[in-house]
Amino acid sequence: MDEQTIKQGLKALCLIDKELEAAMKIQGYPSPRVNPHGFDAFLSIIVSQQLSTKVAAVIMGRLVDLLEEVTPERLLGVEEQNLRDAGLSWRKIEYAKGLALAVQSGSLDIDGLKTLSDEDAITAITNLKGFGRWSAEIYLMFSLRRQDIFPADDLGVLIALGRLKGLTDKPTPKQAREMVEHWRPWRSVGSLFLWQYYHKDT
Repeated sequence: MDEQTIKQGLKALCLIDKELEAAMKIQGYPSPRVNPHGFDAFLSIIVSQQLSTKVAAVIMGRLVDLLEEVTPERLLGVEEQNLRDAGLSWRKIEYAKGLALAVQSGSLDIDGLKTLSDEDAITAITNLKGFGRWSAEIYLMFSLRRQDIFPADDLGVLIALGRLKGLTDKPTPKQAREMVEHWRPWRSVGSLFLWQYYHKDT
């Protein structure tokens, strides 16, 4: 999401959500975030699973150095032990190789995702082993720049939403989706704000 989209979306959300408006006055706008679109973006999502941003960035940097060119063919041509030495777990190596094979065989058409609806794109991505709904939603939000995605399984989003709404505990994913239904069609921007809101106290 670029700066213009963020400002436009949050201005619209502040008109319909008084708690978000109050938090916005203190927090300000979140920073833009736009990820690459393509195989390297999918590989980065695998690397990032269950890791801090800093650790994931270090490992991704090692992979880029190892592969020289981040393509399915280069990844499939590297010994698994070398990928392990770069910091990937054996499970993530399995996911990365599966991703590379899916792209190479055409069972995953990365460029074709742009033409699909949000739900159809999520279904295509989650057919890959190692890619749950959260991973697919992150790709749609930051690589495809879809503006109405709400990653309700994200712990930070849930904690931040509970805090924003003055709840004693975080909502369930189902409750969270219901709580932000009125944020349509700006739920991606709202989610980006929630991540900023979560990190302010962590």
